Amino acid sequence: MRLYTSPTTPFGRKVAVLILEAGLTNRVEIQHVSGNPLDPGSLPITRNPLGKIPALDREDGSVLYDSRVICRYLDDVAQLGLYPAAPLLWQTLTLEATADGILEAAVLMVYEDRIRPETKRFDGWINAQWVKVAHALDAVESDWMPHLAGPMDMAHIALACATGYLDFRLADRNWREGRPNLTGWADHFAHRPSMLATRPVAT
Repeated sequence: MRLYTSPTTPFGRKVAVLILEAGLTNRVEIQHVSGNPLDPGSLPITRNPLGKIPALDREDGSVLYDSRVICRYLDDVAQLGLYPAAPLLWQTLTLEATADGILEAAVLMVYEDRIRPETKRFDGWINAQWVKVAHALDAVESDWMPHLAGPMDMAHIALACATGYLDFRLADRNWREGRPNLTGWADHFAHRPSMLATRPVAT
Protein backbone atom coordinates (compact mmCIF):
# COMPACT_ATOMS: atom_id res chain seq x y z
CA MET A 1 0.00 0.00 0.00
CA ARG A 2 1.06 3.58 -0.54
CA LEU A 3 0.01 6.54 1.61
CA TYR A 4 0.11 10.03 0.11
CA THR A 5 0.60 12.50 2.93
CA SER A 6 2.73 15.34 4.26
CA PRO A 7 4.86 15.61 7.42
CA THR A 8 2.81 18.61 8.56
CA THR A 9 -0.78 17.57 7.83
CA PRO A 10 -2.60 16.60 11.03
CA PHE A 11 -5.03 14.40 9.11
CA GLY A 12 -2.14 12.46 7.65
CA ARG A 13 -0.56 12.27 11.07
CA LYS A 14 -3.60 10.43 12.37
CA VAL A 15 -3.00 7.74 9.78
CA ALA A 16 0.76 7.66 10.39
CA VAL A 17 0.23 7.17 14.12
CA LEU A 18 -2.19 4.33 13.47
CA ILE A 19 0.30 2.68 11.10
CA LEU A 20 2.96 2.73 13.81
CA GLU A 21 0.59 1.54 16.53
CA ALA A 22 -0.62 -1.29 14.29
CA GLY A 23 2.84 -2.41 13.16
CA LEU A 24 2.00 -1.80 9.49
CA THR A 25 5.18 0.06 8.53
CA ASN A 26 6.33 -2.81 6.32
CA ARG A 27 3.05 -2.82 4.42
CA VAL A 28 2.53 0.90 3.83
CA GLU A 29 4.93 3.02 1.77
CA ILE A 30 4.84 6.71 2.66
CA GLN A 31 4.98 9.18 -0.22
CA HIS A 32 5.28 12.81 0.85
CA VAL A 33 3.48 15.36 -1.31
CA SER A 34 2.80 19.07 -0.95
CA GLY A 35 0.40 21.75 -2.14
CA ASN A 36 -2.47 23.95 -1.05
CA PRO A 37 -5.93 24.98 -2.28
CA LEU A 38 -4.41 27.57 -4.64
CA ASP A 39 -1.52 25.49 -5.92
CA PRO A 40 -2.05 21.71 -6.00
CA GLY A 41 1.67 21.09 -6.37
CA SER A 42 2.22 17.36 -6.05
CA LEU A 43 -1.06 16.60 -4.30
CA PRO A 44 -2.54 13.30 -5.59
CA ILE A 45 -5.33 14.67 -7.78
CA THR A 46 -5.25 11.50 -9.90
CA ARG A 47 -5.80 9.42 -6.76
CA ASN A 48 -8.28 11.69 -4.99
CA PRO A 49 -10.40 13.97 -7.21
CA LEU A 50 -10.62 16.43 -4.31
CA GLY A 51 -6.85 16.75 -4.36
CA LYS A 52 -6.67 16.28 -0.60
CA ILE A 53 -4.43 14.19 1.59
CA PRO A 54 -4.18 11.67 3.00
CA ALA A 55 -5.02 9.21 0.25
CA LEU A 56 -4.22 5.51 0.30
CA ASP A 57 -3.53 3.17 -2.62
CA ARG A 58 -4.77 -0.23 -1.57
CA GLU A 59 -3.07 -3.47 -2.58
CA ASP A 60 -5.91 -4.25 -5.01
CA GLY A 61 -5.29 -0.97 -6.90
CA SER A 62 -8.27 0.92 -5.49
CA VAL A 63 -7.94 4.19 -3.57
CA LEU A 64 -9.29 5.35 -0.24
CA TYR A 65 -9.32 8.95 0.91
CA ASP A 66 -10.40 10.95 3.95
CA SER A 67 -8.46 10.17 7.11
CA ARG A 68 -11.42 8.63 8.88
CA VAL A 69 -12.03 6.18 6.03
CA ILE A 70 -8.35 5.27 5.82
CA CYS A 71 -8.02 4.81 9.57
CA ARG A 72 -11.08 2.59 9.71
CA TYR A 73 -9.71 0.49 6.85
CA LEU A 74 -6.20 0.10 8.29
CA ASP A 75 -7.61 -0.75 11.70
CA ASP A 76 -9.62 -3.51 10.02
CA VAL A 77 -6.52 -4.75 8.17
CA ALA A 78 -4.46 -4.90 11.36
CA GLN A 79 -7.35 -6.02 13.60
CA LEU A 80 -6.07 -3.50 16.14
CA GLY A 81 -9.49 -2.79 17.64
CA LEU A 82 -9.32 1.01 17.66
CA TYR A 83 -13.01 1.06 16.70
CA PRO A 84 -14.76 -0.89 19.47
CA ALA A 85 -18.08 -2.64 19.15
CA ALA A 86 -21.32 -0.71 19.68
CA PRO A 87 -22.49 0.94 21.83
CA LEU A 88 -19.01 2.27 22.71
CA LEU A 89 -18.36 2.67 18.98
CA TRP A 90 -20.73 5.63 18.80
CA GLN A 91 -18.77 7.46 21.49
CA THR A 92 -15.50 6.76 19.69
CA LEU A 93 -16.83 8.00 16.35
CA THR A 94 -18.37 11.11 17.91
CA LEU A 95 -15.18 12.09 19.70
CA GLU A 96 -13.13 11.38 16.57
CA ALA A 97 -15.49 13.65 14.62
CA THR A 98 -15.08 16.31 17.30
CA ALA A 99 -11.29 16.13 16.96
CA ASP A 100 -11.54 16.34 13.18
CA GLY A 101 -13.84 19.35 13.51
CA ILE A 102 -11.19 21.06 15.63
CA LEU A 103 -8.66 20.34 12.91
CA GLU A 104 -10.88 21.56 10.10
CA ALA A 105 -11.42 24.90 11.81
CA ALA A 106 -7.75 25.22 12.76
CA VAL A 107 -6.56 24.43 9.23
CA LEU A 108 -8.89 27.10 7.84
CA MET A 109 -7.36 29.60 10.24
CA VAL A 110 -3.87 28.65 9.11
CA TYR A 111 -4.79 28.91 5.43
CA GLU A 112 -6.31 32.33 6.04
CA ASP A 113 -2.99 33.52 7.43
CA ARG A 114 -0.65 31.72 5.05
CA ILE A 115 -2.50 31.97 1.74
CA ARG A 116 -4.94 34.88 1.72
CA PRO A 117 -3.40 38.32 1.06
CA GLU A 118 -3.21 40.36 4.25
CA THR A 119 -5.50 43.08 2.90
CA LYS A 120 -8.25 40.51 2.31
CA ARG A 121 -8.15 38.70 5.62
CA PHE A 122 -11.30 38.83 7.73
CA ASP A 123 -10.56 38.74 11.45
CA GLY A 124 -14.19 38.09 12.33
CA TRP A 125 -14.19 34.92 10.25
CA ILE A 126 -10.87 33.77 11.74
CA ASN A 127 -12.19 34.33 15.26
CA ALA A 128 -15.37 32.45 14.43
CA GLN A 129 -13.26 29.40 13.55
CA TRP A 130 -11.45 29.67 16.87
CA VAL A 131 -14.80 29.81 18.69
CA LYS A 132 -15.58 26.39 17.18
CA VAL A 133 -12.24 25.07 18.38
CA ALA A 134 -12.71 26.51 21.87
CA HIS A 135 -16.25 25.15 22.23
CA ALA A 136 -15.08 21.69 21.17
CA LEU A 137 -12.14 21.74 23.57
CA ASP A 138 -14.44 22.86 26.39
CA ALA A 139 -16.77 19.97 25.62
CA VAL A 140 -13.89 17.51 25.80
CA GLU A 141 -12.72 19.00 29.11
CA SER A 142 -16.19 18.78 30.66
CA ASP A 143 -17.67 15.67 29.08
CA TRP A 144 -15.09 13.38 27.52
CA MET A 145 -12.33 12.84 30.09
CA PRO A 146 -13.85 9.53 31.30
CA HIS A 147 -13.64 8.22 27.74
CA LEU A 148 -10.05 9.41 27.38
CA ALA A 149 -9.20 7.63 30.63
CA GLY A 150 -10.29 4.33 29.07
CA PRO A 151 -8.56 2.01 26.61
CA MET A 152 -6.98 3.72 23.62
CA ASP A 153 -9.17 3.97 20.56
CA MET A 154 -9.12 6.05 17.40
CA ALA A 155 -10.65 9.03 19.19
CA HIS A 156 -7.58 9.21 21.43
CA ILE A 157 -5.27 9.37 18.42
CA ALA A 158 -7.44 11.92 16.61
CA LEU A 159 -7.68 14.22 19.62
CA ALA A 160 -3.94 13.96 20.33
CA CYS A 161 -3.22 14.93 16.73
CA ALA A 162 -5.67 17.84 17.03
CA THR A 163 -4.10 19.26 20.18
CA GLY A 164 -0.67 18.67 18.68
CA TYR A 165 -1.63 20.70 15.62
CA LEU A 166 -2.86 23.55 17.81
CA ASP A 167 0.54 23.54 19.50
CA PHE A 168 2.29 23.41 16.14
CA ARG A 169 0.44 26.09 14.21
CA LEU A 170 -1.64 28.09 16.70
CA ALA A 171 0.43 28.07 19.89
CA ASP A 172 -0.26 31.77 20.47
CA ARG A 173 -3.93 30.93 21.09
CA ASN A 174 -2.96 28.99 24.24
CA TRP A 175 -5.62 26.28 24.01
CA ARG A 176 -4.46 24.86 27.37
CA GLU A 177 -5.74 27.80 29.44
CA GLY A 178 -8.66 26.73 31.62
CA ARG A 179 -8.45 23.09 30.51
CA PRO A 180 -6.16 21.33 33.01
CA ASN A 181 -7.56 17.85 32.54
CA LEU A 182 -7.27 17.85 28.76
CA THR A 183 -3.84 19.47 29.01
CA GLY A 184 -2.54 16.73 31.30
CA TRP A 185 -3.96 14.00 29.10
CA ALA A 186 -2.59 15.52 25.87
CA ASP A 187 0.88 16.07 27.31
CA HIS A 188 1.00 12.47 28.50
CA PHE A 189 -0.27 10.99 25.22
CA ALA A 190 2.19 13.11 23.21
CA HIS A 191 5.03 11.02 24.64
CA ARG A 192 3.89 7.80 23.00
CA PRO A 193 6.57 6.60 20.55
CA SER A 194 4.12 6.84 17.64
CA MET A 195 3.40 10.48 18.47
CA LEU A 196 7.06 11.40 18.92
CA ALA A 197 7.93 9.74 15.60
CA THR A 198 5.28 11.72 13.72
CA ARG A 199 5.79 15.09 15.39
CA PRO A 200 5.59 17.80 12.69
CA VAL A 201 8.48 20.14 11.94
CA ALA A 202 7.83 23.72 10.79
CA THR A 203 8.54 24.44 7.11
